Amino acid sequence: MFWDRFSPERDIPSQEGKVIVVTGGNAGIGKETILQLCKHSPKKVFLATRNEAKAKEAIASINSTLSKPADIEFVKLNLSNLALAAAAAEEITSSTDRIDLLFLNAGIMNQPPGKTDDGLDLQLGTNHVGHFLFTNKLLPVLKQTVTKYNPDVRVVSTASNGHTFAPAFETMISTEKLSAQGQWTSYGASKAANILFAAELAKRHPELTSVSLHPGMIQTDLYVTTTSNSFFLRNLLRFFGPILYHDVAYGALTQLWAATVDKSKLQQGGFYVPVGQLESKNKYAVDADMQKRLWDWTEAELKQRGY
Repeated sequence: MFWDRFSPERDIPSQEGKVIVVTGGNAGIGKETILQLCKHSPKKVFLATRNEAKAKEAIASINSTLSKPADIEFVKLNLSNLALAAAAAEEITSSTDRIDLLFLNAGIMNQPPGKTDDGLDLQLGTNHVGHFLFTNKLLPVLKQTVTKYNPDVRVVSTASNGHTFAPAFETMISTEKLSAQGQWTSYGASKAANILFAAELAKRHPELTSVSLHPGMIQTDLYVTTTSNSFFLRNLLRFFGPILYHDVAYGALTQLWAATVDKSKLQQGGFYVPVGQLESKNKYAVDADMQKRLWDWTEAELKQRGY
């Protein structure tokens, strides 16, 4: 079992002095990631998420299990609104000159067709474009950290094997076509985009280490919409869920490993599956042309909206 080879409590090195940002850290694998890292004494954690009440509950829950309370600060982040995503990044950069680890962990799944506040496909706009803008606003501090504090700065993007639902690239970058394809296709496009983004970020900013990952089939709040909308899936998962799904602690393992393993064991821009296994032939992780085209398209969409 991988637990024998990678144990967060045993194998994560000291995080002393480090500043960590986690999007969507109020529940699920984001919360578990914060908990495990806080056992190793980081200087500061920014928990960036939409719901303040849930974030504060998570912070209290995490600190209740630690021998010494960690410095965890809530930052309001709404990835489906570009102005609010930018504002969250600016709030963070105004209060720290250092970010050692950035976990792009937040996301929505299998949402009914819709648009973000800025007119983008809801799932692609939230899971990819919102994170793209948020990350780019943090880049000056990430890069300053490399030169001033720590040469090993990492950006870890939580994608999914849901990328297999993604449509042709030309559909992915057409809001109207993508939204018309249905919620699973939209979700798949957003997860393919996470992999493409991580790979292109690694090329454009090689001083940072950027990887993406599939956390596994994890029973988290992401499945609430799926099960509530489908009688069949609700009952299927009631019987087979215990066999199909891992728990949240397992789900956090790959991103904890990617954030803390010796840097020499990571492939820049690589896509990893549980637990810590490189999927070297993933088509989105190896398609340099598609990576560049998505980056250029995203920049153009943001520029069109004033960012």
